Amino acid sequence: MHSIELLLDPASDAAVRDEWRLLTEAGLPSQGDHAGTSNAPHVTLVARPGLDPAADPRLLTLSAALPLSAELGALLLFGAPPRGLVLVRPLVVTRELLALHADVHESLGGAGDVPHTTPGRWTPHVTLASRLTPDQVARAVVALAAGDARPTRAVTLSALRRWDPGTKTVVLLGPPAG
Repeated sequence: MHSIELLLDPASDAAVRDEWRLLTEAGLPSQGDHAGTSNAPHVTLVARPGLDPAADPRLLTLSAALPLSAELGALLLFGAPPRGLVLVRPLVVTRELLALHADVHESLGGAGDVPHTTPGRWTPHVTLASRLTPDQVARAVVALAAGDARPTRAVTLSALRRWDPGTKTVVLLGPPAG
């Protein structure tokens, strides 16, 4: 799936990567296991089968709303056994975040969005681990608590990017310099 994503500032990125590390050190799956250069803590705004790069200038303009202050909430699970569970930290929703999300969708037009990324159905989050079993979820909660992971965390959403899975590339879309 192609996607438009929000990236975290360096300090926020490092804090999430610390949580990934705690999970890995506990012998658990974590997003830190993905070795690709594009792997970074992020919040997906839009996911769909294709995105037209011609929309990039409009998205660059919208990225002027960044940086945005946000808060990562307490641990949350997506999915249900027997499929793997996904451990995330949700973003506490603000008016500014919802406005940016809606503006990005409007600027892209079209259809085909993954339903959980559409306005009104979106659950903004940063993924910590996926494909977990119920036992691994329990161990993950213990590992994060033992590692002194805070229940909530202030973060800064600092940049916008487009992910193209066909070419395995990211295009940074701002905010504009200056």
